[in-house]
Amino acid sequence: MSADKISVIAVDDEPLALQLISGYIRKTPYLDLRKEFENPVEAMEFLNEEPVELVFLDIHMPDLAGNQMARMLLNGPKIIFTTAYANYALEAYRLNAVDYLLKPFTYEDFLQAAQKAHRLIELERKEAVMPETAGDFLFLKSEYKVRRINFGEVLYIEGLKDYVKVYLKGEPKPVLSLSTLKNIESKLPPDRFMRVHRSFIVNLEHVNTIERSRIIFGNVRIPVGDQYKEQFEEFLHRNFL
Repeated sequence: MSADKISVIAVDDEPLALQLISGYIRKTPYLDLRKEFENPVEAMEFLNEEPVELVFLDIHMPDLAGNQMARMLLNGPKIIFTTAYANYALEAYRLNAVDYLLKPFTYEDFLQAAQKAHRLIELERKEAVMPETAGDFLFLKSEYKVRRINFGEVLYIEGLKDYVKVYLKGEPKPVLSLSTLKNIESKLPPDRFMRVHRSFIVNLEHVNTIERSRIIFGNVRIPVGDQYKEQFEEFLHRNFL
């Protein structure tokens, strides 16, 4: 596989639909089809052994629905849903999918979704090889500028698809940057910052009030997600009188 190609799998329980999506992947120069699956359970087993960067995933499948599979891959590959059911669009958004293709779709539709994934993955690759941290701060690209963000000033960070919002102490508006929460998290000191939700990272130095599994920052209440509760509770116990 060429180093600049994106590794892909396709998952669809309908053979003709799988054949179509696989054909589209093969004719797209920057995509590398690693494997195709009619069985989502087999796809999960493959991903456990050989991670890829992008999954074209049908939602409505037996045994393991695509949206269920996506929840198990939250910190894994990018996902583009393919489905014949329009009522899944909201859930696709909630699962932070790159895009949502409603069957039957054309190659032009496919290509628009693939290009979105391509831009995001290329951005993550560049950020992975271009560290922006130095000491007690990081440099963040925002509104055609590069801004220095001191760690001590950060209250919390919110992830919104391919953007992040960095909320700073004493500033009414967040700093908006084209990046992903995963990339920002990798550049933060883990003893000072903690992921508490799939969409939020908090600065532990500024965690002052917790109410019913929600961290309170002024009028904002950040929920602690189920998969992050154990780690957050350990932090509380370490600092509890």
